Amino acid sequence: MTVWVDADSCPRQVRDIVLRASKRTGFRAVFVANKKIPGIDGSGAEFILCAAGADVADDRIVEQARKGDLAITRDIPLAARLVEAGVPVINDRGIVYTAENVRERLSVRNFMMELNMSGLNLERIWGYGPKEVKAFADGFDRELSSLMRQERTKAGEDRSKNY
Repeated sequence: MTVWVDADSCPRQVRDIVLRASKRTGFRAVFVANKKIPGIDGSGAEFILCAAGADVADDRIVEQARKGDLAITRDIPLAARLVEAGVPVINDRGIVYTAENVRERLSVRNFMMELNMSGLNLERIWGYGPKEVKAFADGFDRELSSLMRQERTKAGEDRSKNY
């Protein structure tokens, strides 16, 4: 199992949680970004530096992520692409994107962008503090545990087929 992190806008606290969990449980953590991200070198995680350009890092994640992996991103269009490909996605606030909710969230995001582009400045300032970090950590732990259980179950089924 691999955890793919859209690292361009990923908060440091989220990176730290993913790195600690990777060391503790042994899953592969891959951070993908268009710019160098501090704190990943020498951590045991992989870092993929993509060329500059819109959606280059997103495209790399979509190309390489597989069912059974987990992705972390704030980017709702990227989340929609990954969910469509069967990859579970969680954002930095612990919200899990699913086939049932990602299209609605994408529609709301697009609507808000249209309002902003038409001159209605509806930007909100989103704080990222201990409450948000805890929500991410809890959601990440749930998703990671679920995927690891599925992986162990599948490995057990594969072994039993060989007997």
